[in-house]
Amino acid sequence: MSLANLALISQRLPVLRAEHRALDQAIDQLAANPEDELELKRLKRRRLQLKDCITQLENLLIPDEPA
Repeated sequence: MSLANLALISQRLPVLRAEHRALDQAIDQLAANPEDELELKRLKRRRLQLKDCITQLENLLIPDEPA
């Protein structure tokens, strides 16, 4: 993987983490007053997608080591 790609990943991760934290807060607020279950499910699904994306990008930053 090139240094440019690693730099892009390193720049993207904090943005995704911030969005994930914002979704956590929004979900907590909606869960306290569960009047819109559909919106709550949508936010939870997006949060899970973000978590998966963050995990994939973090795994790309781990160097491959021979066994």
